[in-house]
Amino acid sequence: MDHPIAPAGITRRRALTVTGGMLAGAALAGHAFPALAGESQDADAIVVGHGLAGLVATAELAAAGRKVLLLDQEPEASLGGQAFWSFGGLFFVDSEEQRLMGVKDTHDLAWQDWLGSAGFDRGVADPAGQDHWAYKWAEAYVDFASGEKRSWLAGLGVQWFPIVGWAERGGGLADGHGNSVPRFHVTWGTGPAVVEPFEKKVRAAVAAGKAGFRFRHRVDGIVTTGGAVTGVRGAVLEPSGAARGKPSSRTVIGEFELRAPVVVVTSGGIGANHDLVRQNWPARLGTPPRTMVTGVPAHVDGRMLAITERAGGRIVNPDRMWHYTEGLRNYDPIWPGHGIRILPGPSSMWFDATGKRFATPDIPGYDTLHTLGSITASGYDYSWFVTTQKIIAKEFALSGSEQNPDLTNKNVWQLLSRIWQTPEPIEKFKKNGADFVVATTLSELVAGMNKLTGDDLIDLARLKAQIEARDREMDNPYSKDVQVMGIRNALSYIGDSLSRTAPAHKILDPSAGPLIAVRLNVLTRKTLGGLQTDLSGRVLGPSGEPVPGLYAAGEVAGFGGGGVHGYRSLEGTFLGGCLFSGRQAGRAAASATAT
Repeated sequence: MDHPIAPAGITRRRALTVTGGMLAGAALAGHAFPALAGESQDADAIVVGHGLAGLVATAELAAAGRKVLLLDQEPEASLGGQAFWSFGGLFFVDSEEQRLMGVKDTHDLAWQDWLGSAGFDRGVADPAGQDHWAYKWAEAYVDFASGEKRSWLAGLGVQWFPIVGWAERGGGLADGHGNSVPRFHVTWGTGPAVVEPFEKKVRAAVAAGKAGFRFRHRVDGIVTTGGAVTGVRGAVLEPSGAARGKPSSRTVIGEFELRAPVVVVTSGGIGANHDLVRQNWPARLGTPPRTMVTGVPAHVDGRMLAITERAGGRIVNPDRMWHYTEGLRNYDPIWPGHGIRILPGPSSMWFDATGKRFATPDIPGYDTLHTLGSITASGYDYSWFVTTQKIIAKEFALSGSEQNPDLTNKNVWQLLSRIWQTPEPIEKFKKNGADFVVATTLSELVAGMNKLTGDDLIDLARLKAQIEARDREMDNPYSKDVQVMGIRNALSYIGDSLSRTAPAHKILDPSAGPLIAVRLNVLTRKTLGGLQTDLSGRVLGPSGEPVPGLYAAGEVAGFGGGGVHGYRSLEGTFLGGCLFSGRQAGRAAASATAT
């Protein structure tokens, strides 16, 4: 057992590797499925989980003429899963949008950045190693993002906001962690627009009798016969009128067992299960926070990981996870403990709970996991931004489709209003959110910060000295302050200067006010490890051999191979990982069930 979870361009070699994996899946068909020969079955394939990866896999299977059943424990209102709530960011390499912004990107540069961020170190060359297939998936994914990914999606009607964002700028060295150039492409219509084309394909397949939904079907076991998967069993939950993202009833009204020679698991990660998050928390990130806010709905509970393991699957890299450091408590929550992430520009000053300024690379937008480790090392579960109205007006964005009505609703005039006013969702959080302190003077700000937390940790003189030291660095066009250098670097990129970075100014400049302090909570989000899969999406067992008939895609598979990101994400790669792994698994499963 590997884990503590219980409850240069696209080369010919790489192309052959991917194709070979899929052909191997087809060859397996004759060995995996004789148990059902001549017996009744409910479908050619069963997909467990109706999020983005599940919709993509189902669409591919149905397009190949396979009969598919798509199961989920949630009601129809939650079709599309977490992807619906996302900002819609996608990672492309050398895209039309990048070229429009003057960004020079290449496959080799992206691969350098991926390797520098992933840090694969667990048996890459060993077929039994935890990173062996993760590395192969990473190669294939960077090829995909550099190649057909954009044209494939554009052909489905997906479009992108022309200004490319620069996320995860990294730790400071060219070959280390982070994006060397902007690669974060925001989908026009955000998450719902990424989900839409695949939902349409699946609904069309249902209408044509090629696919069927089974909402409120909770899978409790994967059925195997003679070592091969032959279906799933579980509980039928009572009908629920719960709105999208709201918790639904777990009352059981019946049982089911469905038979198929292929099961594709696309059930997501563990982000809403704080017990599992803490159980798998790595020592390198310090002590798990006692208090966290939740970035995913309650049904993202991780239960299918253990269920799939019992069917013979191997879980790898469970200690790799991606949680954000800039979480806000949602004043109008949809799910329990609902948190919203600030996607910050580079200018806010970042302090720990005691008022000590973080050092590089703990700068807004640079190195998420390093900053997470610095926060836990402080002995507290939260940190602070100290900023200005001028900064939040241009630099604060909120994660979530519902927090970006202009982009989500494709409202050009509302989007343009960001030029002359702070976006309304930001102002609402400033007014109603529990984590904001607004003041006209620094002494009033400090008093409000200490009142908010009730622990009087912030000393006015100490905080003032640090802010004034930073402000003095603004007097010249050069500086020794790394964050100030980063601000000026950002302003040299037209995309940041237009939309994501405020003009350089002093924090204590009254004309930039009022002053604002934001308490930042740790926000649970993504599982980077998971079920180990080959390039066909076949789930591998402890011996490294595929479990006949068992596939996985999306977050439950670490977005491919049990951890395509390694230790760190370059951002914009989670939705893309669901798209790519769902497509790979769906196509391979369709090939394996060809008659």
